[in-house]
Amino acid sequence: MHGAATGRRTPSATVDRRSARTRRALRDALAAEIQATGDLSQVTVTAVTERADVTRRTFYSHFRDIQDLVNQTEEETIADLRGLVGDISRVDLEQLERAIADMEPCPGSVELLQYFKDRGLYLGALLGKGGDPAFAQRIKDMVRSVVTDRALDGLDARAMGSFFDYYLTFAVSAEVGVLVEWLTGGMRESVGVMARLMTALMFVRPGDLYGRPIDFDVPKFAIGLGLLNLKERNDD
Repeated sequence: MHGAATGRRTPSATVDRRSARTRRALRDALAAEIQATGDLSQVTVTAVTERADVTRRTFYSHFRDIQDLVNQTEEETIADLRGLVGDISRVDLEQLERAIADMEPCPGSVELLQYFKDRGLYLGALLGKGGDPAFAQRIKDMVRSVVTDRALDGLDARAMGSFFDYYLTFAVSAEVGVLVEWLTGGMRESVGVMARLMTALMFVRPGDLYGRPIDFDVPKFAIGLGLLNLKERNDD
């Protein structure tokens, strides 16, 4: 009896699966409409429901309007990404050094990029031209909030302050920017290749590309800038 019962689909499970399929269809239809119109603000409920082959009543049983569909999609994505980014943030510099030496990706980076690839249709539309310009910034803000404490762990005290703040802004913006470029550019590189590339990029200095690496004492430079800023502000 128990075995037979556990094999049956419960009504709630069936409804949940149907609801998930409907939401996926609406999400994909939203992406297709963004691509078709070139502008998220021009996308209508009618166009999305017709493309998804669902009724307006069904749409409104899940979302209030197009903006609610966008917001829920972005919120779900950011919640998922938070865990994936958290896994990467726990990787230490020794692990990164070994990964680059062995031409391997940073642990966790393949999973992150695979997440984007699996959802490339709608994430590419939302993050691309004509999508939601605020979405990329929301991802950056989430990444920064997740990695800041880990990035401060073991940091040379001389590099704290504005130098570190701007460095973190630079690093997060660069990594998210590269990811978006890959996603919206058709994902020509494989997940594995892109994960290796993004692992290495943050350690590349401009001079490295021209055979003229620039070496300098970063913490010393950072504290020097801090002192210079104090002097110039006092002079003003």
